[in-house]
Amino acid sequence: MSKYSLTDINSQYVDVLQELGNIGAGNATTAIASMLSIKVNMNVPKVELIEVSKLGAAICPEDEIVVGIFLELQKDIEGSMMFLMRMDSARYLVNRLMMRDPAYEAEFDEMDLSAIKEIGNIIAGSYLSALSTMTNLSVLPSIPYLAVDMAASVLSVPAIEFGQYGDHTLLIETEFGDDVMINGYFILMPEQESYGKILKGLGFEV
Repeated sequence: MSKYSLTDINSQYVDVLQELGNIGAGNATTAIASMLSIKVNMNVPKVELIEVSKLGAAICPEDEIVVGIFLELQKDIEGSMMFLMRMDSARYLVNRLMMRDPAYEAEFDEMDLSAIKEIGNIIAGSYLSALSTMTNLSVLPSIPYLAVDMAASVLSVPAIEFGQYGDHTLLIETEFGDDVMINGYFILMPEQESYGKILKGLGFEV
């Protein structure tokens, strides 16, 4: 199979990736709405192919505290992925889930961290489900790893992982919510051979 990277794709493939962003974000929004028993609106996701080294600048200042859920991918598509939320978004979701005052700002305890991990796992699973459906490929995520730290530190782990697979990654910025809009960032980096599998699954000749 020919070797592909995200830098090889054409505008048609970018349109397909945009559709992946739309479906994944739609799935995630539905899942969150069901979890919180609320009506959730969603803005059109922003899909971007970006250099791994520029991820931090595209999301937030490097010294800002963020929440990151990292997973490894196995089976038909191998590689890594991460879902990131800024602290205000993560705190709002946890407070809603725990039925607390939305303005509650105490440090996360073990139960809060467990809830964040579950929220991130559900959202990441929504995107992976969209990818699997669009390509007819099976994707199995690992147990999620959770980090709450400065953006530079959180992104250093996927940067090392992603560095094995290429210089560019797929960044999907999504925004959803009710009275308060939540910002989230889905980052996907398949390993080299999986690019060809994804392209073939999407109907492109490889």
